[in-house]
Amino acid sequence: MSTPYPADEATGAAGHSAGHSGNFGTDPSGATVGQLMSEIAADVSTLMRQEVELAKAEIKQEATKAGKGAGMLGGAAYAGHMVLLFGTLACVFAVGSQIGLGWAALIFTCVWGVIAAVLAMRGRDQLRRVNPKPERTVQTLKEDAQWARHPTS
Repeated sequence: MSTPYPADEATGAAGHSAGHSGNFGTDPSGATVGQLMSEIAADVSTLMRQEVELAKAEIKQEATKAGKGAGMLGGAAYAGHMVLLFGTLACVFAVGSQIGLGWAALIFTCVWGVIAAVLAMRGRDQLRRVNPKPERTVQTLKEDAQWARHPTS
């Protein structure tokens, strides 16, 4: 696993710390234990920052999906309210006058009922697709742990 090193502020050397010979991966004898520990700490710090950023990106993506599903369920709730409103109006017109106005209101009730059913099904399906676990982050953390146990490079 190779990680770019930050520029050394003291020497202005990009990619390596002071006293580092440039062939760190192949010849560690030129570095002191302190320098090695410093490099390891810097690499672990960089790795953790990258993992946190990946987790943030994945969680944001899943939150967007959840928001869309919640919006569709909100639309279904509004459409359900309209079913109740037009259903009541249909009953009032049908019983009160027993003429065309009641049937017209009943038609609108059916239309709103179909809209509510479609929105509810789509919203439920959208919420089922939300994955709360950041899978890529979990996978890369597993790979990092495996590499830490058995470093090969």
